[in-house]
Amino acid sequence: MKQIFFALLAISALTVSCSRADQPTQPTNSAMNNPEPKMPATNKTEFADLGGGCFWCMEAVFERLPGVVSVKIGFAGGTTENPTYREVCTETTGHAEVTEIEFDPAKISYAKLLEIFWQAHDPTTLNRQGADEGTSYRSIILYRDEKQKLLAEKSKLEAQKDFHHPIVTEIVPLKKFYIAEDYHQEYYDNNSSQSYCQVVIAPKLEKLEKKKIIQQTPQTTK
Repeated sequence: MKQIFFALLAISALTVSCSRADQPTQPTNSAMNNPEPKMPATNKTEFADLGGGCFWCMEAVFERLPGVVSVKIGFAGGTTENPTYREVCTETTGHAEVTEIEFDPAKISYAKLLEIFWQAHDPTTLNRQGADEGTSYRSIILYRDEKQKLLAEKSKLEAQKDFHHPIVTEIVPLKKFYIAEDYHQEYYDNNSSQSYCQVVIAPKLEKLEKKKIIQQTPQTTK
C-alpha cells in the first residue's frame, strides 16, 4: 500500500511522508495512435468516472489526452458521505480512488477513454495496483447512464483478449463523486520530483508516451 511505501521512504529520509494526507502540495508532443474520426462540435462536455489504482497516476495519464477538458480526483463507489482521504485509507468507506474526467466528445469519445483506461493500469489484479493494495485501489468503471454501461461492458469484453488473466474491473452505476482534498489535485504536475512520483508515476507516463497513447504535457485547462 502507498502508506507502507511512504513509511519506508520516510525512514530512509526521502521526501515522501508515510501518510499522503499529511503532505501538502508544493506549489513534456506525440500524436495518439489510432486517432478518432473528427466528430461535429457540440459545445458540450461529458464525464467519465474511472478508477485504476492510485488516483495520482490516473490523473497524470488522462490529463495528457487531447480532448480532455479537466480531471478531478476523488472517491466513489462506497457508502460513506463526504469521505476524507484518511477515512478512505481505513478501508471502511467502500470507496475507491477515482478520476472524474470531463471530456469533449467531439475530440475524444467515451469508448476511446476506456480503451486507454485498460492500458493505463492492470485490470486483472483484485484490489491492488503494484505495491498499492486495498479495496480503495480496485479497478472500477462508474457509469452515468445506460449508454455508458453498455459501452463499458463491450469495452471490457474487447480488452480481455489482451490479458492472460481475467479482468476483475467492476462496472457499477455512479451514485456520487466526492472530490478529494485540494493537495491531491494535479499532484504529479506539482510534485513530480517526489519519490512516489518518480518511482511509480513517471515510468507509467514514459511507457504510454513511447506507445504514443498520451502526449508529454498536460492538455487540460487549468
